[in-house]
Amino acid sequence: MAGALHSSRGLALLLLVVLLLIAPGNAFYLPGSYMHTYSQGEDIWAKVNSLTSIETEMPFSYYSLPYCRPPGGIKKSAENLGELLMGDQIDNSPYRFSVNVNESLFLCTTKGLNENDAKLLKQRARDLYQVNMMLDNLPVMRFAEQNGVTVQWTGFPVGYTPAGSSDDYIINHLKFKVLVHEYEGASAEIIGTGEEGSAVVSETDKKGMSGYQIVGFEVVPCSVKHDAEAFSKLNMHDKIDPVSCPMELRKSQAIRQQERITFTYDVEFVKSDIRWPSRWDAYLKMEAGANVHWFSIMNSLMVILFLAGIVFIIFLRTVRRDLTRYEELDKEAQAQMNEELSGWKLVVGDVFREPTCPKLLCIMIGDGVQILGMAIVTIVFSTLGFMSPASRGMLLTGMIILYLFLGIAAGYVSVRLWRTIKGTSEGWRSLSWLTACFFPGIMFIVLTILNFILWGSNSTGALPISLFFTLLALWFCISVPLTLAGGFLGTRAEQIEFPVRTNQIPREIPARKYPSWLLVLGAGTLPFGTLFIELFFILSSIWLGRFYYVFGFLLIVLLMLVVVCAEVSVVLTYMNLCVEDWRWWWKAFFASGSVALYVFLYSINYLVFDLRSLSGPVSAMLYIGYSFLMAFAIMLATGTIGFLTSISFVHYLFASVKID
Repeated sequence: MAGALHSSRGLALLLLVVLLLIAPGNAFYLPGSYMHTYSQGEDIWAKVNSLTSIETEMPFSYYSLPYCRPPGGIKKSAENLGELLMGDQIDNSPYRFSVNVNESLFLCTTKGLNENDAKLLKQRARDLYQVNMMLDNLPVMRFAEQNGVTVQWTGFPVGYTPAGSSDDYIINHLKFKVLVHEYEGASAEIIGTGEEGSAVVSETDKKGMSGYQIVGFEVVPCSVKHDAEAFSKLNMHDKIDPVSCPMELRKSQAIRQQERITFTYDVEFVKSDIRWPSRWDAYLKMEAGANVHWFSIMNSLMVILFLAGIVFIIFLRTVRRDLTRYEELDKEAQAQMNEELSGWKLVVGDVFREPTCPKLLCIMIGDGVQILGMAIVTIVFSTLGFMSPASRGMLLTGMIILYLFLGIAAGYVSVRLWRTIKGTSEGWRSLSWLTACFFPGIMFIVLTILNFILWGSNSTGALPISLFFTLLALWFCISVPLTLAGGFLGTRAEQIEFPVRTNQIPREIPARKYPSWLLVLGAGTLPFGTLFIELFFILSSIWLGRFYYVFGFLLIVLLMLVVVCAEVSVVLTYMNLCVEDWRWWWKAFFASGSVALYVFLYSINYLVFDLRSLSGPVSAMLYIGYSFLMAFAIMLATGTIGFLTSISFVHYLFASVKID
């Protein structure tokens, strides 16, 4: 009875979800924060994030520069783990917006700039630092003309240095355009998953929610030389006459020592037909269009079909033909044939011989399973819309949580592989500990070195000591126990038996005309060919501050990468066995794992040719450090795919051979 009741409740919940999805006349919106409707004249306060630059890649606090402070003091917004790791520092600001009220307002006039403030402002302007401002969780957007093409950017510059001028000029006047959609309680079921909570708007609530929704936030920044003495008599948010952006440098505000700077801004509200669920579309438009991604996918499909053809020939023609001929012979003929065997059949007594450094192999396979599982689940959830750009840091936070909980899979796989190789569970505890510490340990060492560099530069990208201890506590209290639990489950799982016995004396491997590792390194070019185009967009998202939200394409590329890695590893393993080389374990891992080498080299190429503006050794060290961690994680994940496929292939192949 209880089971039937539980089943009926589950069915009712399923029906409710289906009805929500197919209800006519209602818009279902999953990603983003909960919709906020504002009334006429209601005050909204903008927020500011860290200053960022594509030249240095080191974020700094907005209030590290002599900007106007908010009336009630600086208050930091609550930040999640991902935001802290990305160097975000979201503070309140003095910029006030009264809904649907167009006005020009005075903010403040600074004291005369001292030597340090003037020098810092000049440096930030020359390093192309951007101010990142948000209104109702929307980043401010500006449009600029470059070579006759309108380019869209988020944020606005701290200042600029005109060509042919030795002076630097500060952006001290902002002309905001706020796009609003008039909301009249039309039927729309809204589910929010962002930082402002989640809720479903009911029909009874809609009548009282009529008002205006923020659907766009644009800015035109300019530098204006104000009369500091006249403006210093005003109070913050006093109304002033509309200000025009000057075209002449003599009317712009230069950055000089003892100069007093006046900050002002204009606000214009414009009604828009853009609906609230579509307000992020302007930020998520792909600059190169979908055609580039489809080209990448078609290119990858050609590689997959080519490799699939080779694997098909290996399985259905070569291997099956040899096995069929072998099984049709009588025992005397088999014994005679055994003496005349060539190729992979000769290594039957050595193919499952223990590899060199078996513990390290088990550790890397376990960590690879953990990273691969994290990547697949994260991309699937992102494709379904759960990782919205409106929820800053949510993607990175989700990845960390998934990685911690997938420690149980890492422990299970590493210990079970250890038992398969050694034939015993002895030493599984130390193996589980090393699996839990290997990749996080390397990451911790690299991040600590990079963090000391950022601390020395007073960057907000430096992780606070408290966050270090938080990450260590999460790792020690969640990941380590789960990895040990997974290892324990691995000792209780059914042991995988090798289909053939291993000889006591290793067979001599014939000399080859070329090093076998040369073929292994070359094999990595095929998986790299499936992802290098998508890799460009990901690197642009990370280092140039662009939004990346084509997770559907990324999921397809990931699935094709898995297939290519599996095919490449199987082909290379078979080729090694055919030349009587039974040392296939590590080669199977690096056949697909070597793609990481090309990813790292491509990252260096991207640094040299696409990030030419990146300045200074500190910025280059940060870039190379993060690129190394990315490539190392890719090596573990792709190497694991290739190894697990190869060991399954070899096990199947020799299980089909009947040799006494």
